[in-house]
Amino acid sequence: MKWIILVAAGVVPVLLTPGQLTVYVLLGLAAMAVVGLSLLMGYAGQVSLGQASFTAIGAYTAGLLAVHGIPPLLGLLAAPLVAALAAVVVGVPILRLRGHQLAFATLALQLILLSVLGGADWAGGTIGLQGLPYLSIFGFELNEDLEYAYLVLAGVLLTTLITALLVRSRVGRGLRALATAPVAAAASGVPVGAYRLLVFAVSAAFAGFAGGVYAFYVGYLAPGSFPVLLSIEYVVMAVVGGLGSISGALFGAALITLVVQLLTTLATRPGMPSYAPSVLSYAVYAVLLIVIVLFVPRGIVPTLRRRSP
Repeated sequence: MKWIILVAAGVVPVLLTPGQLTVYVLLGLAAMAVVGLSLLMGYAGQVSLGQASFTAIGAYTAGLLAVHGIPPLLGLLAAPLVAALAAVVVGVPILRLRGHQLAFATLALQLILLSVLGGADWAGGTIGLQGLPYLSIFGFELNEDLEYAYLVLAGVLLTTLITALLVRSRVGRGLRALATAPVAAAASGVPVGAYRLLVFAVSAAFAGFAGGVYAFYVGYLAPGSFPVLLSIEYVVMAVVGGLGSISGALFGAALITLVVQLLTTLATRPGMPSYAPSVLSYAVYAVLLIVIVLFVPRGIVPTLRRRSP
């Protein structure tokens, strides 16, 4: 199913208008981050409310390198590596936590990161990092939405392939055992801590790559580009689509991105208060999570698979 979705997505960009292409790019960026988060929550059993912090790390890594004269392609390649390294550094202490304690710890990490970026002159402070160049790959400059749409599609294909290979590997079998019975998995010789740290780093790398592409696509970065609401949005996407499911992550990212765009259009109509977009988003996320938990706790895609012949 996931490959049918991706093949269909490859045909779509040429049929879209410029405004629709922007939504398509944002959808693909979200899909990359959510595939990693779904892997982390569905297999390693780790709840993260700070996935957007790794998107920010990847974005600022690519952006800062680019504005200091480093070729943009090298900055993009460095983005997932730095994000993964940051995940390893912070993951060693915080992955000892479980449940809501881990969730709050990851949320605190994002709040700390946003505070640091907001007060750091080298990162542009609250004003933000401006004047980022277009991404250029071997002399070819990407300055059109259609070009970024296909770059994002390539990124989604890459993250999907890596995730599929990881799940089917020996590590993946250990992760499945870890997700269902961590104590039994540890007793059977599964290196629980190492596997959890590995998945945390892979998930961060996916988010970091998405952030790197975002930096060059938008050309401007600020702490406000990566709010806590974005991390909550990623969690909602993963839960709605189905944790531990690649196609579920893709479906959830597509569905929620389209819902967010619809809410944004509705909330920015004349006469609506300035706080309407955030209030509507939180309300819809809450309703969606309640409905999914009550009626389809496995997520939409896994539930449809179980009910299909």
